[in-house]
Amino acid sequence: MRSYLPFLAVSLGGILGANARYLVGVYVAERLGMAFPYGTFLINVSGSLAIGFFLTLAAERFSIDPVWRLFFATGFLGAYTTFSSYTFEAAQLIRDGAYGLALLYLFGSVLAGMIGVFAGIVAAERL
Repeated sequence: MRSYLPFLAVSLGGILGANARYLVGVYVAERLGMAFPYGTFLINVSGSLAIGFFLTLAAERFSIDPVWRLFFATGFLGAYTTFSSYTFEAAQLIRDGAYGLALLYLFGSVLAGMIGVFAGIVAAERL
């Protein structure tokens, strides 16, 4: 029988991460306004810092149970910001010397993401 612990770890982390994202976004918007997406910017940068710190410690410094990685990196940070995974994966490609792939991933993701957003906007507007 498959263990449900990984699913529970991701789920609980996701609940906490999504609520943290909401709370940080509201807090920042109330203080700095909404002329620029300061909240999202702070969330993306803080999530990137957190995933880099945590996964480096988990992989290189400490023996951390994989369930905690699922809880924090996949669940919490996955719901808090997927940008953190994107930047960590790009950093890993750079660390591995795969500079071309890193650039393709970085710029390709942004370009493809923008195309996807605009395609979604157009599709919704045509309904």
